[in-house]
Formats: sequence, structure tokens, C-alpha cells
Amino acid sequence: MKKILFVLTSHDQLGDTGEKTGFWVEEFAAPYYFLKDKGMDITLASPKGGQPPIDPKSESPDSQTPATVRFYADKETQEVLANTVKLSSVSAEDYDAVFFPGGHGPLWDLAEDKNSIALIEDFYGSGKPVSAVCHAPAVFRHTKGADGQPLVKGKKVTGFTNSEEEAVQLTDVVPFLVEDMLKQNGGQYSKGDDWAAYAVEDGLLITGQNPASSEKVAELLLEQLG
Repeated sequence: MKKILFVLTSHDQLGDTGEKTGFWVEEFAAPYYFLKDKGMDITLASPKGGQPPIDPKSESPDSQTPATVRFYADKETQEVLANTVKLSSVSAEDYDAVFFPGGHGPLWDLAEDKNSIALIEDFYGSGKPVSAVCHAPAVFRHTKGADGQPLVKGKKVTGFTNSEEEAVQLTDVVPFLVEDMLKQNGGQYSKGDDWAAYAVEDGLLITGQNPASSEKVAELLLEQLG
């Protein structure tokens, strides 16, 4: 049985707006169930451990999918989610791959988290897939390859687009724009239509553009794990 580490945000403040943020339910639920149903052993972690904050907007009626409906009816998975392990306690050597669900939270904590950065570099350096969807490619802001260059440099990547950020009116709230950062780090950034499923794979790196892309990322990850 392959072991996959899911890393969720612990950050719940949307900048200085006074509004709440966190992880996006669909981007956790769809990949989680897709991989679990295929027999994967999944561990959930977050910087602070315990219950990671859910972005309230991801619980709105128009954000629901079959995976989120399943999650809200699934007390067992809710219990697992409420008890994520502390990120500082996990080691890449215990897992076969890592997956980062999005939501705006990772822009503030996981992008800057030393444990997350080291973990990604360990996974990648050990020849293990690293996957992230929507805002979660923010985690590549400070990660480096063995050559000391940004990990995404010269690699095909995607992530939440500037136009999608503009559509949700948070361009001036977020600490940085995912699309801009990936380009600044030398990534070969590409995107599909706003809100449409789009994911790219470049070697061990798998990234998805938005919530609709979350299961696609999981599919590519499963193929890599074979």
C-alpha cells in the first residue's frame, strides 16, 4: 500500500480583511477520496496539527461537488481531519508522495513554513512526486532544487491564475499572486480557461490550476505511483 502525505494549511485569516480563510473543501475531499478509494494510505498533516481551518466560502452551496457531499456525511474522515499531525513531526522517508490542497491559507503559512519547504525538497530530492492544486503551488515560493535554483525553474507548472484571483476580488488582499510567483521563479507557467480543470506534470512535479483541477492532479499522482 502506497503512503501519501496530505499537507493542509493552519492559517485562517484572510489578510487584514477580518474575514476567515483556510483550505478549500473540494481540493481536499476530491483527491482524498479518489486516492483512498484506490487503496492509498493517507496521513493528514498541518503546521499546527489538529483541525485545519476550512475556508467558509468553500462551504457555500455553489461550491459543492459529489466529493464534498460525501465528506459532510462522512464522520470518520471528519474525525481524521480534526486530528491532523504536526508538520514538524513528519518525515519524507515515511511516504511515497505528498499532496497540498489549496485555499488561500497556504499563501500565508505553508509558502513560508520551513518544515514544508524542507519536506518538499526532501520528497523531490528522493525521487518522490510532489503535487499541489490551486493556491497550494504557493508552497514552491522558496523551495530549491539540488542546484540551489528555485525548484520550479524550467519546469512546467500551473496554479491559480491572476484572472481567477481578480474574479474573487482578492488581488490586493493576498501576499502574492501564485501565477506571478511561479513565473518569477522561472517556472514554465501555463493555464487553461478560468475555473476549468487544468493540470500539468513535469517529472515529479504535478500542479493543478483551481478547485476543478483537484481530482485531475490526484489522477496524475496515482499514475506516477503506479
